[in-house]
Amino acid sequence: MSSQKDLVAPADPLNLENYQPERPDWTIDQGWERYTDQEHATWRTLYQRMTKLMKGRACELFERGIKELPMDSEQIPNFVELSERLYKHSGWTVVAVPGLVPDNVFFEHLANRRFPSGCYIRRPHEMDYQEYPDVFHDIFGHIPLLMYPLMGDFIQSCGKAAVKAHQLNQTDLLERIARLYWYIVEVGLVQEEDGLRSFGAAIASSEKEILFALEDRSPNLVKFDARRVMRSEFWIYDLQQTYFVLNNMNDLIHIAQLNLESLAAELAGTPDIELGEITDEDAVIQCGTLHYHEQKQPQATAA
Repeated sequence: MSSQKDLVAPADPLNLENYQPERPDWTIDQGWERYTDQEHATWRTLYQRMTKLMKGRACELFERGIKELPMDSEQIPNFVELSERLYKHSGWTVVAVPGLVPDNVFFEHLANRRFPSGCYIRRPHEMDYQEYPDVFHDIFGHIPLLMYPLMGDFIQSCGKAAVKAHQLNQTDLLERIARLYWYIVEVGLVQEEDGLRSFGAAIASSEKEILFALEDRSPNLVKFDARRVMRSEFWIYDLQQTYFVLNNMNDLIHIAQLNLESLAAELAGTPDIELGEITDEDAVIQCGTLHYHEQKQPQATAA
């Protein structure tokens, strides 16, 4: 086990640390016409690879979204055209941002059914796993499920709760909402009739992570419990030590209706649960070996 506080984030490939946005909402023009043939080829390779790999691994609703949107498989989608199709289904649109944006900006977009997507696409040597979210992660990973109220309404509910928490300077609540969002929207798993399936965007956009989360013995698999998740540390720059599993996708309806402010107040003062930690209260599906992270631990400590 290790704490999030012990880890060091990798260098941002876009060098946005001192970035000064031109617009208050951090939106930019996608600049679709500037994508190179190589960048479109990267999208095409990733799209073909992941649509093949997700069969029998992605949840039914995600596979349905890929077919019903539809999304351009041959080149990086134009956000304006994609938004037009998406809006007709669910009232969501896609807006371009330079990369990772401040939490308050990110959640403000979600509260208004705007999904912020980066424009950068990973390099050929990053095809299996990309530490920072890129346009393939943001579009292929997130947009298919934003077609449907189950996910779209849940994400908006997170956005609205986070905006209110930011306005009231409730930093503890903001952190707990971020954890809920991460463990559901980014790395969520669900039990379906045919077995365990993925629906999180980080998993859906990564060959390495979809195989790791569903088929490796290393990670813990724990039944989802909102209070447990809101106490759990998370780390976005690597494969997860613990994944949480919904009973079915309809659980999102109930989770979206939770009073997060009340839950956060109830959890105030309770200790955080460290990465990879299993508690006595956990309903464990798989007690992982954690071998993947144990092998990496000396490197993280040295960094």
